[in-house]
Amino acid sequence: MALAERDFFVEKTEVKPMSLACPQCRHRDDYQIKWVRRTKKAQLPRGADERDRAMYGKLRDHLYRIDDFVNCARCRRRFEIPSHQSMVFLD
Repeated sequence: MALAERDFFVEKTEVKPMSLACPQCRHRDDYQIKWVRRTKKAQLPRGADERDRAMYGKLRDHLYRIDDFVNCARCRRRFEIPSHQSMVFLD
């Protein structure tokens, strides 16, 4: 049975500041955004087949953003964080 991608990573939740501008009032501020840090495990998990070994060799450490919306500090309106910043590779 093939392993899921999640079996190859150690996951930790962390909070990082991100500078965003509210699209309604144009106020720019730093917001605390939740991320999941996925770090590649030191060795291949048990029960891995050839396909899993090939996938394990290509995997990289990365951050995956959990929060999709934040509330503006000035006008209190909720706005979406741009989706092009949802995953960051760590090298």
